[in-house]
Amino acid sequence: MNAQEAQKTDGSHDASAAIGQVLSVRGSEALIGLPAPWPNDGARATVGKFMAIKAGKRELIGMIKEVSARNSGGGQNPNLKAVAKIALMGEIATDAAGTQRYKRGVSGYPSIGDPCHLITSKQLRLIYSPADARTIKIGQMNHDSRIDAHVDVDNLISKHFAILGSTGVGKSSGVAVILSEILRVRPDVRLFLLDGHNEYGSCFGEKANVIDPQSFKLPFWIFNFEELTDVIYGGRPAVAEEVEILSELIPIAKATYRGYKSASTGVSIKKVDPKQSGFTVDTPVPYLLQDLISLIDNRMGKLENRSSRMSYHRLLMRLETITNDPRYAFMFENASVGGDTMVDLLSHLFRLEPDGRPISIMQLAGLPVEVVDAVVCVLCRLAFDFGLWSDGAMPLLFVCEEAHRYASANPAVGFGPTRRALARIAKEGRKHGVFLGLVTQRPAELDPTIISQCSTMFAMRMANEHDQELLRSAVADAAVNLLDFIPSLGTGEVVGFGEGMPIPARLTFSRLDQKLLPRSVSASSSLAGEAGALLDRNFIKSVVDRWRGATKAGKGPAEGAPSARTSAPERAPAGKDISAMLSDARRQVLKR
Repeated sequence: MNAQEAQKTDGSHDASAAIGQVLSVRGSEALIGLPAPWPNDGARATVGKFMAIKAGKRELIGMIKEVSARNSGGGQNPNLKAVAKIALMGEIATDAAGTQRYKRGVSGYPSIGDPCHLITSKQLRLIYSPADARTIKIGQMNHDSRIDAHVDVDNLISKHFAILGSTGVGKSSGVAVILSEILRVRPDVRLFLLDGHNEYGSCFGEKANVIDPQSFKLPFWIFNFEELTDVIYGGRPAVAEEVEILSELIPIAKATYRGYKSASTGVSIKKVDPKQSGFTVDTPVPYLLQDLISLIDNRMGKLENRSSRMSYHRLLMRLETITNDPRYAFMFENASVGGDTMVDLLSHLFRLEPDGRPISIMQLAGLPVEVVDAVVCVLCRLAFDFGLWSDGAMPLLFVCEEAHRYASANPAVGFGPTRRALARIAKEGRKHGVFLGLVTQRPAELDPTIISQCSTMFAMRMANEHDQELLRSAVADAAVNLLDFIPSLGTGEVVGFGEGMPIPARLTFSRLDQKLLPRSVSASSSLAGEAGALLDRNFIKSVVDRWRGATKAGKGPAEGAPSARTSAPERAPAGKDISAMLSDARRQVLKR
C-alpha cells in the first residue's frame, strides 16, 4: 500500500496504515523502505518518530534514528524512494486473555517485507499508561501532545534517577513536578531534598517541612571525626598534632558525659576508666564541649615543653572561635548543656512521623560556606545509617540538588567524605530502602561512579560537549540517538530514558501553578522591589548592618540592641555571658 492509498478521502492520514516495509535487519536495527509521494498532512516518518512493525502476532516498536533518500533496496521496488533506519526497543503482544501489553526488549525479529506504520495514539497510550503498573504523570509526549507521559514510579525511585540540564532550562520545575507526583502516588515514601538555593520552599504547600538555617539544629557530637575536623579547620588541611589530641580526648569526653548521666539518674555503676569505655571518635553519642576544652586545658597545664603547649593552645583557640561564631549556632548552641536529641533529630529531618508533611526541604543557602560540605556529608550519612540499622523500615528518597558540588569527579575538589557518603547511597542504598535522586547542571563534573548508578535519566538542554559525551557513555539503550536533540531542546522539554521510562522519548514537563514555581526568596524579593524607589545610602547602610550582624554574637543597633549612649549599668548582660552562666549551672546539676 503506498502513501496515497493510506490517505483517507478527507485528506487525513491513517497512522495504522502501512507506509513501508522491512528491507533488512541487523541486531537491534532495521531498515525500512519508504514510498513517495509522502502525505501532506504532517504525519511524516522523520527522525525521532516511532514506528511499529507487524511481525506475526507481535508489533515491534522502534524509533527512527536516520532517514536517507538513498534506496537501500537496490532498486528492486521503484515505489520505495527513501529508507529509514530504526532502533528496536520493545514489542506489543496479545496475551491469552486477548489483552495487549507492552514490554521492553524484542523476543523475535521481523522478516524481510514485513509491513510498518507510524505508531498510533492508541499504541502510544498503551505504552505510556500501562494498566498493570504504578505510574506518575510528569508531562506530555512531544510525539503527540494528547498523550500523557507516565513513568513507572517504583522503578524510578528504587533504581535511582538523575535530572540533568543547564541553568534556565526548567530543571527545578521538573524536579518539583516529579517529587509532587511521587508524594501523591507513594505516600509511604519519605522525601528529603537538599535545596542549595532556597528555591523549593513554596513548591509543595502544606506537605513540606521547610528547614531553614535559623531553625536548623545539628549538634556537633553527631558529626564523625572527619566531619568535625573539617568544620574546625574550615575546609583547610588539618594540623596533625592537633588532630591527634582530638582523637585521644573526644572518646574520654564522651565517657565523662555518660558518667554525668548515670549519676543524675541515680544509677550506681562501677567507675570505669574513660579510656576503656568503648567509645570511639565516631560513636554518635553526646558529650559536652566544655569537658573537651577542660581536658585539653588540663593536658596543656601538665606540659613543660613550650612547643607542645602551643599545639594545645592553638586548638583551644580554634574551638573557642567557632563556638563563639553565631553562624555556627546550629551546631554549638547547647554545646555545654548536653542532651541526647538523636531520636528527635532523625524524626524531624526524615519525617518518620510525617504529620501530613512527608517531605523535608533542607535550605542550605545561609549556612557558613565553610561547613556546607560537612553538613551535607552528615545528612547523607545519617540517611544511609538509619536505613541500614532499621532494615529499610521506612523508604527514603534522598534528592541532592547541585550534586556535582558535593561529589566532584576530581578527587582533589570538594570534601572527600561527602563524595563517599553519596556514593555509598548510590551503590548500596537500595538494599536498605534509601534511594537517590541527583540534580545537576554539569554531569561531566559529577563522580561517574555515582551517576552510573542512576537507572533513569531525564536530560534537558545542555550545550557543553563534555556533558553530552558523558551522557552518551551512560546511555546503554538503543535510543542513544535521541541525545542528538539535547542541544536544541526548548525550556521544559526533556529526553527521558532508562528503567523508569517504557521507551525513551522526548517529552515536555507539566506546567506548575505560578505559586508553586521554584524561586529563590532573595531573587523574588529583589524583583518585587524593581518598581520601587532607587536604592539610597540609608538602604545600603542597613544592608551593611545586617551583613555585620550575621557574624556578631550580640545584636547591633539596627536590630534593636541597646545604643552606644546607654550607660553601662542600664545595658542588658551580653548573650554570651548569659549562655556561659546557664552552661555552668547545667554542668553543676549534671555533676551532682
